[in-house]
Amino acid sequence: MKLSNFNFELPMDLLAEYPATNRDEARLMVLNRAEKTIEHKMFKDLIDYFEEDDVLVLNNTKVFPARLFGNKEKTGARIEVFLLRELNPETRLWDVLVDPARKIRIGNKLYFGEDESLVAEVIDNTTSRGRTLRFLFDGSYEEFRNKLSELGETPLPKYIKREVEPEDAERYQTIFAKEEGAVAAPTAGLHFSKHLMKRLEIKGTRFAEITLHVGLGTFNPVEVEDLSKHKMDSEEITIASDAVHTINQALVQKRRVCAVGTTVMRALESSVSSNSTLNEYQGWTNKFIFPPYDFSIANAMVTNFHTPKSTLLMMVSAFAGHEFIKEAYAEAIKEKYKFYSYGDAMLIL
Repeated sequence: MKLSNFNFELPMDLLAEYPATNRDEARLMVLNRAEKTIEHKMFKDLIDYFEEDDVLVLNNTKVFPARLFGNKEKTGARIEVFLLRELNPETRLWDVLVDPARKIRIGNKLYFGEDESLVAEVIDNTTSRGRTLRFLFDGSYEEFRNKLSELGETPLPKYIKREVEPEDAERYQTIFAKEEGAVAAPTAGLHFSKHLMKRLEIKGTRFAEITLHVGLGTFNPVEVEDLSKHKMDSEEITIASDAVHTINQALVQKRRVCAVGTTVMRALESSVSSNSTLNEYQGWTNKFIFPPYDFSIANAMVTNFHTPKSTLLMMVSAFAGHEFIKEAYAEAIKEKYKFYSYGDAMLIL
């Protein structure tokens, strides 16, 4: 498979600027791989496809307000700082992206907040836009993290051109988010409401939670035609024993195991035993899934509609079949489904 196999014309008006008013009332396209059928439903109809002891695997990562705006010393130029990864809690070192990058050099200082109580010094260049910052703050680590949260903004994807609104802090977060560390939401999970999850629970459907802290690398463009030469950024994952037990039990019972999102699928496929069951895991993954690929754990998947030539589209194509996904995406465009982070959903059975 080549990069060009994953290109298609996506009308810009189908990129979702806002989520559905109610989480579970986004649209849901249901693909049946065996029958090659396409159905048009609402997300709350998901309950019709799961039975007792089926398992939905959720990513419980929590998005932190990763986008900060500071001012450069002396010139006062406004600089966007996007927090990527904490390197050392004790020394308050962070990997970040800065914009505009050409103005930011080693030794520069940036001041944040009206009282300028938070200061960052640039101590290294990592990439063209990447920098390592040391934050200077007079307070405990907990007070420092609270300050970052207070000054930070919900990191909506760049394609959303509107201003961040107060509601985004809640809507760009799943209702089961617990483990802080993501700079982007695991968007397939955004469609689950408390009401839908309660109905699934009453039906006997089980939930297993894993953690994959979504990094911006997930959205990096693929710049090589030969996909085997593309390198994914690493993301941190945790798969604990309780999730492993629930998922492996469902596999033995030949139940439906549904990965809710590409992040979950990536995590599951990063920790497979030699007999195709799930192992506990704590660490990092840079796994890149594209066709052809044999999946070991999940036999169903919930995902949003992805943009052309994205690694997310490649994974979905590997799971559902490349030609079937092309057909489904053509149908989605015709039926005006909404794409990307705040967009509609797809269930692949």
